[in-house]
Amino acid sequence: MAFERFPIRRLTEDPSNTLDRQMWPATLAPVATILDHGLDLGPATVLVGENGSGKSTIIEAIALAYGLSPEGGSTGAQHTTRSTESVLADHLQVVRNAGATRRGYFLRAETMHGFFSYLESNPSTSGLPDLPFHEMSHGESFLELVGDRFRGSGLWLLDEPESALSFSGCLALLSVLKDIVAAGDSQVILSTHSPLLAALPDAQMLEVGSWGLRPRQWEDLDLVTSWQAFLSSPERYLRHL
Repeated sequence: MAFERFPIRRLTEDPSNTLDRQMWPATLAPVATILDHGLDLGPATVLVGENGSGKSTIIEAIALAYGLSPEGGSTGAQHTTRSTESVLADHLQVVRNAGATRRGYFLRAETMHGFFSYLESNPSTSGLPDLPFHEMSHGESFLELVGDRFRGSGLWLLDEPESALSFSGCLALLSVLKDIVAAGDSQVILSTHSPLLAALPDAQMLEVGSWGLRPRQWEDLDLVTSWQAFLSSPERYLRHL
């Protein structure tokens, strides 16, 4: 049997450090689902759901359990400002594919400004000039960072990147992620409110909510059907505001 080359094949609860189910974030149904039943992962996974449903909590915990900074960066990044992450990572066990890379990068839109300042204070030792991220627009800097750092094999985690991007920017990011997944030795895990980014080809799509985690086809996502309904008849929604 051929070995998978992407980094993480499964998430489970650490049996030596279980989390009290009455304690947050285990009170979130999607988190409880992972702790109780585990979660198998493939080369690409997209998490969608309402605000507060647990998407970012899960993405952040995966990043920490893998060895990444909760505020963004690679496995070597030590950037931190104010600790706000949940305890979930302490109770997760990451089951890796044998021989897969341990490289990775975490991008979260809400901490990008501070992370760019961290990069300025900790320049690259490769001998190449660093990109002037603070001199770019939010969206431009986000895409430039993806293009500059998402190279080779690795685990690439993104938390709601659409908040930094226009429609065309989302398309550009989707193109990069599509190529990364197609290479076969990397893994993308993405949380999003964007129906465009949720259309990542060949991704496992999981709808996050009070039910826990449920696999869905793109066209059946509440996110997609809600946007389709609004775009076809915005006046139906606007008159109730």
